[in-house]
Amino acid sequence: MDTIAPTWLWIFFVATVLVALFVDFVVLRKQGAHEVSVREAVRWSVVWVAASFAFNGLFWWAVAQDHGQAVANTKALEFLTGYLIEKSLAVDNIFVFLMIFTYFAVPPAYQKRVLMIGIVGAIVLRSLMILAGSWLITQFHWVLYVFGAFLLITGIKMWWAAGKEANLDDNPALKLLKRVMPVSRGFDGEKFWTVENGTRIATPLLLVVALVGITDVIFAVDSIPAIFAITTDPFIVLTSNIFAILGLRAMYFLLQAVAAKFHLLSYGLAVILAFIGTKMMLIDLVKIPVLASLGVVVGILAVTMWLSVRTAPKISTAPSLPAPDVPR
Repeated sequence: MDTIAPTWLWIFFVATVLVALFVDFVVLRKQGAHEVSVREAVRWSVVWVAASFAFNGLFWWAVAQDHGQAVANTKALEFLTGYLIEKSLAVDNIFVFLMIFTYFAVPPAYQKRVLMIGIVGAIVLRSLMILAGSWLITQFHWVLYVFGAFLLITGIKMWWAAGKEANLDDNPALKLLKRVMPVSRGFDGEKFWTVENGTRIATPLLLVVALVGITDVIFAVDSIPAIFAITTDPFIVLTSNIFAILGLRAMYFLLQAVAAKFHLLSYGLAVILAFIGTKMMLIDLVKIPVLASLGVVVGILAVTMWLSVRTAPKISTAPSLPAPDVPR
């Protein structure tokens, strides 16, 4: 797997992620179970975005030292584009998280722990998927066409599904989970297991963690090929993806307060996926500059968000609340 990043930058990246997770877990433990305010979500979102841009600056400097400023500019722009694409696609992921939390009536104070565990799982899973994807593309160039076709089809399916209310009752993953594990009818604090009638069984919170993990797997299959359309450098693909994930928890609580205002965002994300898929399928025929791709993504997001604010949703974007008892 060919990469332009020096070895020391790989080490620095891994160390940065480990430190970031450690700090996040320490802060989480000190705060205890509490509802995250919009102000706190904004503050942490700014921190994660600033950290991502700072790392991109360091990446630019490292590449410029070895390969010159022209190459560094291109690679830094690839990181920025990949980061923005991953952040954009994470929005749809967050809306699904919101639906899961609402369906199970998860108290806001417990949601941040679930998201933190989900982020750690996502980092491990996506790292493996990215490294495997990089190897496949290196060995079999035609895989790019498969990724592109998959993204195009996914974009079309997302467009048709946009604006329709989702219902977890018909979710096959939820049905399977409820069949393989007995679940208590109520929460027991932040515990994943509890004792009911002398039997140790799972709490609804464990079911939520499992669903969040399954959801991230599904979205990773969509988002990871999207970044390969921008660059095949595994370092850029991995770092832009992971830095976008690190800010997912703060981003969730931020978007939770304004989710209803961006009801058309799924349509924009569908168009972005279709554009990236088409770009990947034409990669050997048409060379679309990275800056042009970045402009298209930003433009689609801006137009979609503007239209969302200007128009009222046709249906309620929030899923209906469940009965007090968690369904078995």
